[in-house]
Amino acid sequence: MVEGHVEQAAYFEKWYADMTGASVKDEIQQRHLGLPPELLSTSLLTWHGIAEVAEALELARGELLVDLACGRGGYGLELASRAQARVLGVDFAPSALETARVLAATRGIDADYRLGDLVATGLADGAADSVVVIDAIQFPLDPAAAYREIARILRPGGRVVLTCWEAVDHEDQAVAERLRKVDLHRGLQGAGFVDIQVRERPEWRVAERAMWAEAAALDPGDDPALLSFHDEGVRVLPTFDRARRVMATAARPR
Repeated sequence: MVEGHVEQAAYFEKWYADMTGASVKDEIQQRHLGLPPELLSTSLLTWHGIAEVAEALELARGELLVDLACGRGGYGLELASRAQARVLGVDFAPSALETARVLAATRGIDADYRLGDLVATGLADGAADSVVVIDAIQFPLDPAAAYREIARILRPGGRVVLTCWEAVDHEDQAVAERLRKVDLHRGLQGAGFVDIQVRERPEWRVAERAMWAEAAALDPGDDPALLSFHDEGVRVLPTFDRARRVMATAARPR
């Protein structure tokens, strides 16, 4: 791993470890996103958004969904459950994977979790029937490598769904650099995907704004998860309207 990648992995490992028992933060997030209590979110996809992603994936019973940057596993487990499919989650935070394994066992879902990342999953060529990346494609230091890795692990004809944010103006210095670099259509096209569609989802953004407003206004006390949540709300709100919420779908050529 390059130095920046090691630092990023260490940051997220601590971030996930701090969420252990962080029920207040989870309750706030679940309420605004419309998620059930058993779906532990570490991203910002709403309940209605999950339905849209599930439809776009076109998963069939028994197929394998690879959930990249899966975090605590909630979204991948829900998507697999709806299709009666299997799920394999990959993340570089061991503490997140441990939580995901417990959730999978509790829900009785056929799931496997492995240490890896978006540019080096460790999976075989064509292993996945579908791939989902929820709100994480912006993190790799080499975005093109992540798109190529997704294409490599997908079977011919397999589908990928990405959710993320894109800067309204890619030259806007007020937007975080990693979001200014996000161009889902260009990234997917560069990796050889076809049938690419990138659609804006402003209704998801409404829920996010309300959630961050509550996060920024709360007193986090000495709860590390709430403190991180509060600080992110304070940071996100001033430039909130400078990014748009998007969902991309594409297929690997047959």
